[in-house]
Amino acid sequence: MHPGQAPGSSHDYGTGCFRFRSVGCRSYNINDMPVMEIMPLMHGLSAGRCAALAQIDLHTLSHYWQTHYADRTFQNLYRWNLFDASLLLPYFLVMILLSFYGLHRYIMVWEYFHYRKNAAKEPGTEFEELPFVTVQLPIYNEQFVIDRLIDAVCQLEYPKDRLEIQVLDDSTDETEQVAADLVKKYQELGHPIVYIHRTNRHGFKAGALDEGLKVAKGQFVAIFDADFVPPPDWIMKVIHHFSDPSIGMVQTRWTHLNRDYSFLTQVEAILLDGHFVLEHGARSRSGVFFNFNGTAGMWRREAIHEAGGWQHDTLTEDTDLSYRAQMVGWKFKYLQDVECPAELPIEMTAFKTQQARWAKGLIQTSMKLLPRLFRTKLTLREKLEAWYHLTANISYPLMIVLSVLLMPAMIIRFYQGWFQMLFIDFPLFAASTFSIGSFYLVSQQILFPKRWHKTLLYLPFLMSLGIGLTLTNSKAVIEALLGIQTSFKRTPKYRVQTKGEKSKASKYRKRLGILPLFELAIGGYFALCIWYSVVNQNIFTVPFLLLFVIGYWYTGLLSIFQGRFERWRRGGVNLDESSPKPFPVGI
Repeated sequence: MHPGQAPGSSHDYGTGCFRFRSVGCRSYNINDMPVMEIMPLMHGLSAGRCAALAQIDLHTLSHYWQTHYADRTFQNLYRWNLFDASLLLPYFLVMILLSFYGLHRYIMVWEYFHYRKNAAKEPGTEFEELPFVTVQLPIYNEQFVIDRLIDAVCQLEYPKDRLEIQVLDDSTDETEQVAADLVKKYQELGHPIVYIHRTNRHGFKAGALDEGLKVAKGQFVAIFDADFVPPPDWIMKVIHHFSDPSIGMVQTRWTHLNRDYSFLTQVEAILLDGHFVLEHGARSRSGVFFNFNGTAGMWRREAIHEAGGWQHDTLTEDTDLSYRAQMVGWKFKYLQDVECPAELPIEMTAFKTQQARWAKGLIQTSMKLLPRLFRTKLTLREKLEAWYHLTANISYPLMIVLSVLLMPAMIIRFYQGWFQMLFIDFPLFAASTFSIGSFYLVSQQILFPKRWHKTLLYLPFLMSLGIGLTLTNSKAVIEALLGIQTSFKRTPKYRVQTKGEKSKASKYRKRLGILPLFELAIGGYFALCIWYSVVNQNIFTVPFLLLFVIGYWYTGLLSIFQGRFERWRRGGVNLDESSPKPFPVGI
């Protein structure tokens, strides 16, 4: 018996064995048996020959905790060395930087509610005479959605003598003929619509918008991408906000035509809802800069000219123009309650294309405008918010660094004990990761107060999807930092809205690159990290690591196989010569 051990106790401190006894019964050695195995054994004894219920010594659970989480065997034995420091210092630096961006999400949630009195209201005055409005429709190879777009725009409730519709077509496939025929049809029906086709894509979307603006008649310019379907009353809900002469741009909220098409589109919708509710809402209410989203918004033509016009040296020409316009004094307005539905990408590679373009474009814009912005007389708060907004995508390369350092850091810190991981890593993890969950939960609660709780089911996958985009977006960010110019890669439009509906636009898919294979490999690396954590009883890190495994494998597998499923159903390769980048899919 160990000194201090109570008579009849079954805990042997010397051997680490545990026994329980019942009166008149045999002894059972349950050396380190899991509790879930002990309980059935006890139940069997109590129902059988034993006269008294078996009891587990209270020391059992405390011994497990002490040996696994309070073991101080290596205390005072571990000593820092240069090699460990060279790994752990960058590891903690990355975690701290990521936590700053995470804390910023918490701040935005707070600002959204704190400045709720500043939310956009009905305009104080209205135009006595409606101004002339030009609606621009920039398109490029949109064969399967162009008719839906033109039909919706031609149904806008606005006097025809005060309206002009421009179809700005840079297409290189059948879309050119389809669009021209549609414009001719609606012209014959009396609609004020014109067709402008360019034989080159100079400046891409920004170039097309600038070309149309040269001949536009409108004092105000509304812009809709090909996958949008503006409701008939959209212009009338927006135009009178410009009766305030200081307003240079009005942005409305995107909604989603095919939100329920698939699990992926559900997650995409939640991501965009967070952006349009909390990011736009917090920034517009608190009086700092926010951006035009490239579509579903209206500009004062004078604001475009004073800001320097459309420029195409970044891939986010909308954000570039937005910041330049606000820097010269124009005010922006965000109408959360005015909706404009659009189509979400239904395939992983289409989603990646969109996200990579935005990631690269924002970094390009930050490099172009932040030095100029910091030299202005804006407040420190306005400058700081612009920094967070335009540099947020730098977190993707930081995630790559974190991924590389994670396993070595786990091995080194195994000898330091669990205390440091719980009280150092956990707060950093909560700041950088939990903020994502709260951010999107709040946005869903605002939009869908009766069913927002269903978002809880999507949260782990939402965070995993963000992690899975790390390679693609890191590549885009690094290209921006190195000044590598690439073309404007459009997001393919498939025109599908309901589950099971087949896409007509398979020819617009991109080629499969090598990045999905790297994503699968990195997912395997994190699966190895999980194995190491389990073997070493470091269960606190397993849920965190699972997010990485799911994210990389989900994005990698969908990038490789999502398009192939349709290929196999169709029974062969797409041989349409008009397809600039035939099947299969990929970045």
